Amino acid sequence: MNELPVVVVGAGPAGLSAAAHLVERGERVVVLEAGDQAGAAVSQWNHVRLFSRWSELVDPAAQRLLEPTGWVHPDGDTYPTGAEWAEEYLRPLAAALGDRVRLGARVVGVARRGRDRVVDAGREDEPLTVHVQTANGEERVAARAVIDASGTWGSPNPLGGDGLPAVGERAETARINYRVPDLAVERERYAGKRIAVAGSGHSALTALVALADLAEQEPGTKVVWLLRRGAVGNVFGGGEADQLPARGALGLRAKKAAEAGHIETVTGFRTAAVERAVDGSLVLESFDGHRVEGVDEVVVLTGFRPDLSWLSEVRLDLDPVLQAPTKLAPLIDPNVHSCGTVYPHGEGELRHPEPGVYLVGMKSYGRAPTFLALTGYEQVRSVVAAIAGDHESAGRVELVLPETGVCGGAGVFDAPAEEKNGCCGAPEAVEVSIGLAPGAR
Repeated sequence: MNELPVVVVGAGPAGLSAAAHLVERGERVVVLEAGDQAGAAVSQWNHVRLFSRWSELVDPAAQRLLEPTGWVHPDGDTYPTGAEWAEEYLRPLAAALGDRVRLGARVVGVARRGRDRVVDAGREDEPLTVHVQTANGEERVAARAVIDASGTWGSPNPLGGDGLPAVGERAETARINYRVPDLAVERERYAGKRIAVAGSGHSALTALVALADLAEQEPGTKVVWLLRRGAVGNVFGGGEADQLPARGALGLRAKKAAEAGHIETVTGFRTAAVERAVDGSLVLESFDGHRVEGVDEVVVLTGFRPDLSWLSEVRLDLDPVLQAPTKLAPLIDPNVHSCGTVYPHGEGELRHPEPGVYLVGMKSYGRAPTFLALTGYEQVRSVVAAIAGDHESAGRVELVLPETGVCGGAGVFDAPAEEKNGCCGAPEAVEVSIGLAPGAR
């Protein structure tokens, strides 16, 4: 079995990082990516800028693999967009890995060869089989281990307030967007419209800022913000006290837009149904009977969840609430933790009853939103060490996080100010702007 490759699912940041560590340890690796390019999911939010600096977005093993190719590390103090992260790091890394990366290869199942999840006999003697769908049909790839770094981007949470699609939600998908709108290409879709935005995280704030800017420029544009919580509370974040200036600036900008009257806020609204009115507009109804009428477009930014369907025949130990590995779940529970309080972890917390199967990166966090790239890089370093038999290294924590953490995710700033005294210095003013159509600002 040691002659078989390790299969990595997903050619995103965590998957390519895992591949780099495997190559560095002399292990055979095959990376299977469903998209037509490395970083395919990242490229779908190419217009959004991260909160993390370049210095926190490049894995050390990946950098060591890249440098002999002539690759130059981007300025560590700058913040890339999704497009820049993909173009300047992920795709060069995939190119350096060469034919180890297979594009257009969608994993549709993982099992123990000849054994479903119920069978014990002879299980430990059989390799894993990865079922792959390609343009040429379906094939099986035998593997000594499988590292699932496929993320959660393809499984956004629905508008429905109970975790299931609202009644009528599926019928109106043409007018519901589950991503931050790219107003450089979707301006006409939203200009002059009444738009409902559901969600309270950084993606929702990013969308609110962008749409509020649009409302200033395009008469008739109205934004209705639907919050499931009963009050706005601390949804705007730490503001000027936030030790991540870009994140604080985003919250301040969203708060300013709300106070300026560009955003109508509706609290305590958990969507139960979506229906079409006589005039063609949408009506959203909450579980307690409240209605928001006259809606033209809906932007749903309520988080993501893992797709576990193709892992149904391997034995996973998952928390029943977060759908994260049971040992990891208490460390990342969003009711308790934020980015800065998630302790670095590795193979021990990610291990499952099925030997050689690991969920890493964003997918390992299940429904928890507190993931950051640095944590994912530490995960794969530890997991790969364990697969290679270096258990001492696998059990060692080699990552020290800043006190506030570094939240990877959507930002709308263009010119971040320099921080003093390292990552945790006092915040300074950061100018925030959103990329609209050329000439719009």
